[in-house]
Amino acid sequence: MRLTSQVVITAQMPKTIEDLEKLRSNETFVEIITPACVTDVAHDDTPSQPFVHRHITEKVSFSVSDAKLAIEKAYMASDEQTIIILADKAFSPLVQNKLLKVIEEPPKNKIFILVTESKSTVLDTIKSRLPITVLSEKNEEEVLALDIEQLSLASVYEFVQEHKRTDAKAMTILVERIVKAVITSEKYNLDDKTLNLFSNSYVVLDMGSPPQFVLNALLLKLLARKKR
Repeated sequence: MRLTSQVVITAQMPKTIEDLEKLRSNETFVEIITPACVTDVAHDDTPSQPFVHRHITEKVSFSVSDAKLAIEKAYMASDEQTIIILADKAFSPLVQNKLLKVIEEPPKNKIFILVTESKSTVLDTIKSRLPITVLSEKNEEEVLALDIEQLSLASVYEFVQEHKRTDAKAMTILVERIVKAVITSEKYNLDDKTLNLFSNSYVVLDMGSPPQFVLNALLLKLLARKKR
């Protein structure tokens, strides 16, 4: 692992951030990270290292306002090399799209490192601009207890009920896994409207639509598109 612009995939986010700090020679660090990405010992915005300027997000997940803060930090004039670390278990598509331009054309002496848990939640547009460094990934298959190839009205109802308390961030990851499983199965007639539904699911979740409603709408649409 090096201090270069990249996306780091890791299941040990606090440790990974600490390891990145240890690679420092003379760079300044700006960290905008969610509460889950810091250790219990350093669960605040005053890290022990004086070269680290840490900002803990107010919400449990990275928001558009946090992305705006990252952009502001990137455009602050400085002759020093600045490492901007953004960390969340899963960045929403809206946040990633907000960051896309500054990642594609970073200001002078600014390096962006995104730290997250799953490669599957990183948009293709981000992957095309930043190399992926995989340290470790969580087992994604164990979470999706749904037989996509044998989808039925009964299994949809049961699955939606199991996830009626799932929050928007976790639902975004779940939807990503469902989409991946659907495409891999080749058991569905995926027209443009269905593909747009996949993308729109991420957007409406980020805008605050009830996660259970989004999941139910997605699965019912898929059920209608299942090959007979």
